[in-house]
Amino acid sequence: MATHGQDPAWGSHRGHCSSCGSSSQDEYLPHYIRDEDPFTSKLSKEADIAAGFYLTIVGVLSTLGNGYVIFLSARQKKKLKPAEIMTVNLAVCDFGISVSGKPFTIISFFSHRWIFGWIGCRWYGWVGFFFGCGSLITMMTVSLDRYLKICHLSYGTWLKRHHAFMCLVAIWVYASFWATMPLTGVGNYAPEPFGTSCTLDWWLAQSSVAGQAFILNILFFCLVFPTAVIVFSYVKIILKVKSSSKEVAHFDTRIQNSHQLEMKLTKVAVLICAGFLIAWIPYAVVSVWSAFGHPDSVPIPLSVVPTLFAKSAAMYNPIIYQLINCKSACCQAHGSKALQKKSTLQNTRYILEVGQP
Repeated sequence: MATHGQDPAWGSHRGHCSSCGSSSQDEYLPHYIRDEDPFTSKLSKEADIAAGFYLTIVGVLSTLGNGYVIFLSARQKKKLKPAEIMTVNLAVCDFGISVSGKPFTIISFFSHRWIFGWIGCRWYGWVGFFFGCGSLITMMTVSLDRYLKICHLSYGTWLKRHHAFMCLVAIWVYASFWATMPLTGVGNYAPEPFGTSCTLDWWLAQSSVAGQAFILNILFFCLVFPTAVIVFSYVKIILKVKSSSKEVAHFDTRIQNSHQLEMKLTKVAVLICAGFLIAWIPYAVVSVWSAFGHPDSVPIPLSVVPTLFAKSAAMYNPIIYQLINCKSACCQAHGSKALQKKSTLQNTRYILEVGQP
């Protein structure tokens, strides 16, 4: 383990901040690493290498998968419907974190320490928070769209393309606001306890009432509120579907097919949201415990597990798209090759829609 004197960046940081009094960077660190180099890995070399390989696989799959979704959408950008635009935005968020964030932590795992200093730490923390918040707010928007479209039929009659772009602007402004706030002095980004990654400075909640207020606001507006909207929307959809399934059976084939498509697209949206939340909830629990509980009660080697699990969220969505697409294509395998090709292209477009009948 390196000492402060062995790390020039750490030494310069300490020298610079020695004249800053209480504004020293290390006052924001967890108390159990304040006297150490926070950027030195607290894991074994073997564990770091394993984590590095794991994130490399996740990063490659996420980049290729989401890049392919963006590529398909770019080819028909003038024909994209409102719900398609939201789904493309989700792919952009996942692609963004894979390209602009994951290389930093992959290199650091293989280097057995965070090598990008405080500036790189803040950049990585900002990128992760920005795209992560953007993903969750996008999924909240999609779930709300699904809820309104299925439970309030008149909603689909006024939803236009420009409304989707207005939603996009609102999503990016929202994510930018909360991700940038820690850089303004209200909060901060800090190294993870294991040293080779950075995140929101959850430990501010232990230092002051203002820190607690900041963390509580982040938790509510960037996790609890969006998650509550998602859960509410899909619970209402499930109840609506159960009450209307018998009625649909009496309609003609065209209406039944439209209803089946709506249900398939809703299932895709549910899977996407479930995958994201399942990946991030363990990390959120550990982070909240670090903020308001006893952070050193979570063993450092164990704290890396939910972090790695959360970083895999970006690769799930393209896999979900592809699985549903393959299933739809196989169901039509009895047709001619030309018809199969046409049906597959149509299925791909339907999957990208996540919301249009």
